[in-house]
Amino acid sequence: MNHPRPALALLQPGEPFPPLSQAWPEGSPAPGLIAAGGALDVPTLVAAYTNTIFPWFSEGEPILWWSPDPRMVLQVQQFRLHRSLRKAIQRFRADAACEIRVDTAFDAVIDACAGAWRRGQSGTWIGPEMRAAYAALHRAGHAHSVETWIDGRLCAGLYCVGVGRAVFGESMFTDVPDGSKIALAALVALCRRHGLPLIDCQQNTAHLAFMGAAEMSRADFAAAVQALVPQPAPAWHFEPVYWNALMPPSPADR
Repeated sequence: MNHPRPALALLQPGEPFPPLSQAWPEGSPAPGLIAAGGALDVPTLVAAYTNTIFPWFSEGEPILWWSPDPRMVLQVQQFRLHRSLRKAIQRFRADAACEIRVDTAFDAVIDACAGAWRRGQSGTWIGPEMRAAYAALHRAGHAHSVETWIDGRLCAGLYCVGVGRAVFGESMFTDVPDGSKIALAALVALCRRHGLPLIDCQQNTAHLAFMGAAEMSRADFAAAVQALVPQPAPAWHFEPVYWNALMPPSPADR
């Protein structure tokens, strides 16, 4: 059955986003699409994430804004540290040449994410316009990179958006086995350390579900974000002791 194409808000730069109720529903040509146009400046991006909206478009397309329902969300206390990843983190922690850094190579991380091969994708949505926009958001203190370094080389990482105490995952890359999983685990450990309850994962994938993410209604997610955004942001850095929030030491190790 063909569903009629809903009306789509066409934004001018600086114009506010429409209510979430105007997002295209399931069964429409693009579920979750809420607006097109506008701008990718810092105030617009902060307003978007505050309202559970994010940009996602390919080169040659107008800026497209999305707010899917349901939303894939990782409650950090529900993160599944599977045995193989636990062992990988233990090896990583034991090697003096391995370290997690935060916000030391944001541009390199987003460039690597843009160039990462992904199953089922022929191109990237992280084009030059998006990279410049998130670099500006990073300079404004609202976008962060969590980086896996080995022997002084950036080997994997992810970038995310932080507004208040709300965290929104964006993309990741890796050049080594388990590198991006270690970066995600480090982000979870950082969030647990600072009492940040959730990480937005945007859309459902089998990999995210395997790691413990689950679907949440847009209304519930929006309510959670609205409660977290006004709260003070954490200090975005990583110390090795943060791993204890994910892998508590045994009594013999204390």
